[in-house]
Amino acid sequence: MKGGTTLYFETEEIEVALGKAKQSANVRDIRIGRGVSTIKQFLQVGLIDEMHLAVSSVFLGSGENLYEGIDLPSLGFQIENVKHGEKATHVTLIRPN
Repeated sequence: MKGGTTLYFETEEIEVALGKAKQSANVRDIRIGRGVSTIKQFLQVGLIDEMHLAVSSVFLGSGENLYEGIDLPSLGFQIENVKHGEKATHVTLIRPN
């Protein structure tokens, strides 16, 4: 992709996929861009340090609830930044080490 970004799609267990991502990324950031189920799996085992959420008021239907069964403060997450845009609010959550 433009800027040197490479996308890989993995279907293995999250720990295996993360290992491959770390190897490919070397020292660069790794981003998870899948659905709610995948993100929740990574959250539940403490493998996410930072999240960028774009929240829009568009009604999309029932879907999956990212926060169901997840207590972000108890996992150590704090709000780092909130930016209100024209069509979405962007929230950055971090889990300090």
